[in-house]
Amino acid sequence: MTEEHRPVTIAVAGGTGSGKTTISNALLERVGEQHIAYLPHDAYYKDFSHLTDEQRRQVNFDHPDALDTNLLIEHIKLLQKWQPVEVPVYDFTQDRRTDRVIKVTAQPIILVEGILIFAERRLRELFDVKIFVDTDADLRFIRRLKRDMAERGRTAESVIDQYLTTVRPMHLKFVEPSKRYADVIIPEGGFNMVAIDMIAARIRSMLARNQD
Repeated sequence: MTEEHRPVTIAVAGGTGSGKTTISNALLERVGEQHIAYLPHDAYYKDFSHLTDEQRRQVNFDHPDALDTNLLIEHIKLLQKWQPVEVPVYDFTQDRRTDRVIKVTAQPIILVEGILIFAERRLRELFDVKIFVDTDADLRFIRRLKRDMAERGRTAESVIDQYLTTVRPMHLKFVEPSKRYADVIIPEGGFNMVAIDMIAARIRSMLARNQD
């Protein structure tokens, strides 16, 4: 890979539980992890460990201000210049950034995934391909409920309360309107194998062209 070939930056956005991670993992598998630098926006939540439990409960984690987007932008720009980055590791059970990082080396494909990545103009300007995963709200809520209870130690009551208080309002305010910026919209999320195969084939074509 010669330096004049800038990596292709692909973004996968969509509401909570839409299937973004499923699609990202499918692309990693079909294209090959060795060709892709993967940046999940979830890893860039700000550290709220200094707050009390009550104060943390008041944080709106579904608002763009809860995320360290400046750091994500810095990391994308470094990877686009073929430089490695250290991605934070976030502990969702304690709402804090851990001391650990994951070193991500530059690759010909940069894959960025997140709920709010199309809501930020400075981020959108960095993306060559923008994919929006469009899934019905009831399915997204059920998936979030199951995930947060199983993986993040949440109670059903707390998940429902957060969904009604911040998740749904922020989705309507930020996520749904950002769909208009997408180059490709995938309905049915990770179950749409036809769309996933087509996008994977397109990425492999980009990869082959850049390697010429």
